[in-house]
Amino acid sequence: MSDTKLPKALTSPRTRTLTLCGVLVLALFGVAAFVPLPYTLTWPGLTADTLGTYQGKPVITITGAPLRTTEGELRMVTISATNPGEKTTFWRSLTAWFDQDEAIRPTETVYPQGNPAKAEEETIKQMAESQNSATTAALGYLHLSPDQVKVSVDLGDVGGPSAGQMLALGIVDKLAGDGKGGDLTGGMKIAGTGTIDDQGVVGAVGGVPLKTQAAARDGATVFLLPKDECADAKVNTPAGLRLVPVGTLGESVAALEALKSGGSVPSC
Repeated sequence: MSDTKLPKALTSPRTRTLTLCGVLVLALFGVAAFVPLPYTLTWPGLTADTLGTYQGKPVITITGAPLRTTEGELRMVTISATNPGEKTTFWRSLTAWFDQDEAIRPTETVYPQGNPAKAEEETIKQMAESQNSATTAALGYLHLSPDQVKVSVDLGDVGGPSAGQMLALGIVDKLAGDGKGGDLTGGMKIAGTGTIDDQGVVGAVGGVPLKTQAAARDGATVFLLPKDECADAKVNTPAGLRLVPVGTLGESVAALEALKSGGSVPSC
């Protein structure tokens, strides 16, 4: 093609059409990058030692039975999330996809109620039920009567059901330890997650890859989790954090005792 024909080729109807289409596509991508999507951004949240205090108040208060002085930590772990009414853009979702400390989930799975007020009400309700089940499971495990031993839990405005397992372990440790004069923790920093029912069955909760990040950040070396969530937990597991899957409160106690004694401990 000669130099004299080049400008004509560049200004031909076909070239102008392709250029216009390209500009429009880029413009659409530019707009789409900032359009709100029905997704919620989540990241590692706070942790709290169920044997200690949270916001200056004891997490677990027990009356009606003698208590032990405990060492080590039993940390419940949370994830944080953008508010129910806050939309996440395509661009923000894309950056979170490549960040192991963030995750994107459909808003309806994080806030099923849709309404922010109802969502908060539901998480508070779940926490209350979790506390009751943790108390029932722990006292049942220790063969203690709830009529004589009273347990109250204070985790401020933390909601949801996922602290159940660690609350139950905290109650057991405060009342009986390992049953041999020692602590369940062996002086270690133990973290974990999982719902618990009245019979002590540990259930799945979701968000485990973010919770392991929070646990390691706050110094935990062992992470107790529901058996069904091993595959999720192995995604970006922090170095130095040992994953221990359990199915019941009894299995949790047995795993902690094995960790202290050097016995066989389940792993993911």
